[in-house]
Amino acid sequence: MRALTRNPDAVLPGAQMATGNLTNPASLVAALQGVEALHLINFDGGGYQPLETGAEIVELAGKAGVQRVTVLGGREDTSVEKALRDRDLAWTLVQPVEFMANALAWAGAVRGQGVVSEPFISRRSAMVHEADIAAVAVAALTQQGHGGKVHTVTGPHVLTVPDKVEMLSKAIGRQIQLVELTEAQAREKWATEGVPANIIDFLIWVYGNTPEIGYTVVSTVEDVTGKPARTFAQWCAENSRAFAAPES
Repeated sequence: MRALTRNPDAVLPGAQMATGNLTNPASLVAALQGVEALHLINFDGGGYQPLETGAEIVELAGKAGVQRVTVLGGREDTSVEKALRDRDLAWTLVQPVEFMANALAWAGAVRGQGVVSEPFISRRSAMVHEADIAAVAVAALTQQGHGGKVHTVTGPHVLTVPDKVEMLSKAIGRQIQLVELTEAQAREKWATEGVPANIIDFLIWVYGNTPEIGYTVVSTVEDVTGKPARTFAQWCAENSRAFAAPES
């Protein structure tokens, strides 16, 4: 396995590291040599803006002999998806809903104050374990039959914020207080935490007006991998140490 990174000092155990940047396609030439299956994202690493170099990346991938491509993306096509549809490659779009790992944003406040502060707490989410997203992508990259498909990936249950907080409380063995923020309070909190303005706008939109796809459970994980989707309770158990109170 070869992993692409912008950081020349980065290390991923078990992977051969290659330095490059998706916004600079020329930097990918060496990294693509000998690659038969390629996993891409469709945004840049700076401000999560849609990647504009899709045509160049896909052209290089084709010349390098890449046969299968998966793209981790959202609801709207970027230059990456558009370029793939014009090429003779087996492409698969992997479209997860909310990541369970997003709950790690609560870790500091849970450890320090035992509190989760969120807006729109009645919002519903079919949030998905990041390992299940990876498993679907791996299947599409290594098996026949996924070319030209869009795999929407969800977890097995629809949860509200109180549901998530209760599951996390059980996992860490202490009750977490849930505080509902107004939209203005949420904007102020995220801005103080350094969240970019465009991401804050996106969060307000997606949390306040969650599209139906975000809270509709589908069976993609089990259909593609043969294993049931992991639950948020499992995720909480696996990550409970991140939320544990500091030892006195």
